[in-house]
Amino acid sequence: MLILINPKGLFNPVRTIFSEIAYPFQKTFSIVGRSLDESFAFMGSIGAMKTENEKLIRENNSLVSEIASLQEAKKENDTLREQLNLAPKDKFDLEAAFVIGQDPQSLGSWIMIGKGSADGIKPGMPVIVSDGILVGKVDEISPNSSKVSLLTDSGNAVNVSDLETGAKGLIKGAYGLGMMMDMVAQADVLNQGDTVITSGLGGDIPRGLLVGTIQEVKISSDKLFQQAIVIPRVRYQKLDIVFVIK
Repeated sequence: MLILINPKGLFNPVRTIFSEIAYPFQKTFSIVGRSLDESFAFMGSIGAMKTENEKLIRENNSLVSEIASLQEAKKENDTLREQLNLAPKDKFDLEAAFVIGQDPQSLGSWIMIGKGSADGIKPGMPVIVSDGILVGKVDEISPNSSKVSLLTDSGNAVNVSDLETGAKGLIKGAYGLGMMMDMVAQADVLNQGDTVITSGLGGDIPRGLLVGTIQEVKISSDKLFQQAIVIPRVRYQKLDIVFVIK
C-alpha cells in the first residue's frame, strides 16, 4: 500500500523494482484473463446457438408436418375427384366416404367409413366403389361414422344373377375368405369366368351392380343346388374411398 500510495515519491525506486517483478505476472494474468473472457463468451455463444438451433428444429418439424398434411389432403382430394368421375352418379344418389378403419383380424368382413347418420346414412344402404362394384351394406351407424358389412361377411346374403346365363342365386360370405353363390337351381347354367351381378330381387340392392367373377362351379352338399366360388372384383383390404347409395 505504501508503494502504491507513494507519498512524496519516497518509494519510487522500490516501486520500479516492484513493477519490474510484477510485470511478468501482470502480463500472464492479462493474457489468461482475456482467454477466459473469450472462452466464456464462446460458451455463451454455444448456449445461444443451441437455443436457436432447438427453435429452428421445432419450426422445421412444424413445417414438415404442415407440408405432409397438405400433401395428404391434396392426395385425398385428387383420389376423390378421380373416383367421383368414375362413379355412377348419374344413376344413384351417392355419398362419398373415406375408409377410416377395417377388420383387425384381416378377415375382410367389415370396414368403417367416415360418414354416418348426420350425412343421411341408414342401415341397409348398399356400398359400392367407383366402377359400380358392390362391396357391402351399411350395418351400424353413428352420427359421424358407419360400419359396413362386406360381401365376404358370413352374415351377408345378396340376391345375384349370372350376367351371361341369367342363373339366379344368393351371394353369401365365406367367413372373410371369399364369396359363395348358392341356391342356384340345377337346371340353370353357371360357367367359370362368368360375371356375377346383383339381380335386384328383394328391393334392398339395385339391379346391375357388379359383384365378382365365377372361379369354380360345384354341387351343394345336399345335391339339390349348384354353387359357385366367386372372386370379388376389388381387393377389400385396399379400399380407400367408397360410395353409399342413398
